[in-house]
Amino acid sequence: MSGNAADWFVERHLTEGRAEKIAFREAWRNGRELSFGALAEHSGQVAAALGAVAIHREERAAMFVLDQIEFPCIFWGALKAGVQPVAINTLLSTDVYRAMLEDSRASIAFVSAELLDVVLPATKDSPHLRHIVVIGGQAPSGTMSWSDFLKNAAPIPAVSCSGDEIAFWLYSSGSTGNPKGVRHVHDALRVTCDTYGSQVLNIREEDVVYSAAKLFFAYGLGNGMSFPLSVGATALLYNARPTPTSVSSILEEFKPTIFCGVPTLYAALVHQWEEGAVPDAPLRICISAGEALPAEIGRQWKTIQGTDIMDGVGSTEMLHIFLSNRPGDIEYGTSGNAVPGYEVRLVDENGAPAEEGAIGELLVRGDSAAADYWNQRVKTRATFEGEWTRTGDKYKTSKSGRLIYCGRSDDMFKVSGIWVSPFEVEQALIAHPAVLEAAVVARRDKDDLEKPQAFVVLKEGRDAEAVADIKDFVKERIGKWKYPRWIEVIDELPKTATGKIQRFQLRESADA
Repeated sequence: MSGNAADWFVERHLTEGRAEKIAFREAWRNGRELSFGALAEHSGQVAAALGAVAIHREERAAMFVLDQIEFPCIFWGALKAGVQPVAINTLLSTDVYRAMLEDSRASIAFVSAELLDVVLPATKDSPHLRHIVVIGGQAPSGTMSWSDFLKNAAPIPAVSCSGDEIAFWLYSSGSTGNPKGVRHVHDALRVTCDTYGSQVLNIREEDVVYSAAKLFFAYGLGNGMSFPLSVGATALLYNARPTPTSVSSILEEFKPTIFCGVPTLYAALVHQWEEGAVPDAPLRICISAGEALPAEIGRQWKTIQGTDIMDGVGSTEMLHIFLSNRPGDIEYGTSGNAVPGYEVRLVDENGAPAEEGAIGELLVRGDSAAADYWNQRVKTRATFEGEWTRTGDKYKTSKSGRLIYCGRSDDMFKVSGIWVSPFEVEQALIAHPAVLEAAVVARRDKDDLEKPQAFVVLKEGRDAEAVADIKDFVKERIGKWKYPRWIEVIDELPKTATGKIQRFQLRESADA
């Protein structure tokens, strides 16, 4: 398996007869298409163009690129050149971009024209950045256009390398603080395809995949690029924020067979479809990750849409899903079992195996684990313990042997000496007919004891009076001592661009 990942994911399709087949299709009006043959050619041109502007092997290429057909050309072109692409969240601020450029020491930046106003100020006075390539629109002074960058670049083959060499970077989502540069090797991409992609998702060449999760996100990178490329399937790319309306239109018009979403989007779609038409799409499977899927949302989706949601757990550090429910074997409210090729275990605060039925931290072992966090040795050593990776997630085992998510280690708290799972309380809240989303954090009462506080987002047309009974509603479902003592109705929950709730912001609000 070792070698340059671009050879297997891109070049292989030319010898297997897929040169004319569509690899990527932009899912909007007059969107462009990219065949497997064109991907091989254009990525080879990118590799040559990087050399022409003196970007050398092992340097970094920052990608401020929307989900459009240039993204795979740049990503695989960089790998062909031995340059390390750094896929960056396209929804962040100038200050965060400045910090990422400084941290990664990227030598070249690729920027979608729509992002120039936010990205360009971050590039000023960067001591490492030598070139800025603008995709679409006019290239401002001091930058070059995409067409000029590729001008006269004849495609070149991928450089020979070890499968253990660093291939690309992703930045962690920042759900618990500042993003960290996570470095992955070439072989890790194939590992996720041979495990989850092949043995759980069972992706096929005839599939059309739409991932609402973006390509800069580890979950989206697998769904929208490496998994389809692993079998010669077609991926749909959408360059704007996925909303219930836009996702419904894509499902209706482009007819994907696999849909990849996150819990907050599934909840919003369920709410919209309860009031209107359900798109006519030939979905054979839907998957969810990023946050644990509330059981109520899974059941409602199955009732309305007719397809199960296969909930799974992954991380930037492990590159994709390593714990999952399976087709035909789904138990809503659980994260399923370890994906073939991975091992998981639960440990207590002392690192010993968690007692039967007790809550413990989840550790995972598998060949897709990241090499390290760039320039963060202490965090690297705390997270990557030999072959095992600490996830920072708390779990317990159900009677059926499945793992049940309880919350992030930072989010867990005790009431009367007993651990409370914020996610368990949130699931009970979401089951209320007036609640769209919910998040639970710890707050200290007048006796300085921790108790649950809930923040809820109501469904459209509902007001605070609609949840007057919510405390009793939760008590009946999960027990009197777990119910939220305080409930605050808010317009929206703070989230990362990948849909993860930033509970640390809510904790700060609760403590204020």
